[in-house]
Amino acid sequence: MNLSTHLTVTDFDYELPAGLIAQAPAATRRASRLLHINAQGSRTDLHFTDLPALLRPNDLLVFNDTRVIKARLFGQKTTGGKVEVLIERVTSENLALAHIRSSKSPSAQSRLRLAEAVDVTVLGRADDLFILQFEQPVLEVLERYGAMPLPPYITHTPSAEDDQRYQTVYAREPGAVAAPTAGLHFDQPMLEHLTQMGVATAFVTLHVGAGTFQPVRVERLADHIMHAEWYTVSGATTQAIARARELGGRVIAVGTTSVRALESAAHAQLGSVTAEQAQNNHGFALAPQTGETRLFITPGYRYQIVDAMVTNFHLPQSTLLMLVAAMIGLDTMKAAYAHAIAQRYRFFSYGDAMFIERNQTL
Repeated sequence: MNLSTHLTVTDFDYELPAGLIAQAPAATRRASRLLHINAQGSRTDLHFTDLPALLRPNDLLVFNDTRVIKARLFGQKTTGGKVEVLIERVTSENLALAHIRSSKSPSAQSRLRLAEAVDVTVLGRADDLFILQFEQPVLEVLERYGAMPLPPYITHTPSAEDDQRYQTVYAREPGAVAAPTAGLHFDQPMLEHLTQMGVATAFVTLHVGAGTFQPVRVERLADHIMHAEWYTVSGATTQAIARARELGGRVIAVGTTSVRALESAAHAQLGSVTAEQAQNNHGFALAPQTGETRLFITPGYRYQIVDAMVTNFHLPQSTLLMLVAAMIGLDTMKAAYAHAIAQRYRFFSYGDAMFIERNQTL
């Protein structure tokens, strides 16, 4: 049963002192704190360097290998009005969907001059996004002229440090406009240490969109229309999951985006498995999947693939907070966040982390 039919956004609200919003990364990637929530809901205050002690040989860590693109561009319309463009998704070599901020929305077939160097044609609208046609490959334009799209709650202008630290060390598939932030805590020595421990790794790709920062704007969760994101789960990753299951290991998603990719792949496949198998998260072999997902995970959702996850602390009333509550329970989530605030953990993209284990009684 999905409980979102009676839950409201108020159930996922909390007061956060502004001073706890991390404005810059920790001195090193692994220098953050780590709050451990076990399957029974008990809390332990740790440091991220303690993560290996929480993992076991044959566990599988699944990372999102999306790469953040320099998606923000500034320019002007032919009328001289200023515009700010945030690319949401690159759809082909020369086409992209984008958010545009200006005093008046540009009309179809109008032209924009971006970064005083690039001409772009507005072809029209796709819902609340604009379809832009570039005269050069979009990714090349962004790499040369764009700025790193830091989240709206980070107030400084992006720097060279942000170009490096707002990107995971394993990022390789360009397309995200927000970082899969749980992965920002991992450095290469830790990844190598985990491999030496017998912890396996695999990758999914989910290109994180700007919608990840948006609060749910309807009162009832059941009325929310989830933003779409593109994902892929490869055959190599589904084989790694099957192998971990055979060896008794856990599937541990690094970040809510990895969770969403894995569970979306399972959701896409559920039509071809029996109801009995669908009720048992080990009951069917996951098949490779790719496409758009609008999967909205809220309390009452039964996880099919993921046993635990590494995640940061999320915005009030956000879909990511709801996903966490679906894994550990609403009351446990609320207690964990109250504890983190009292203990002055650092919140959001550059903040501290949690390691949470799925409550199997939910």
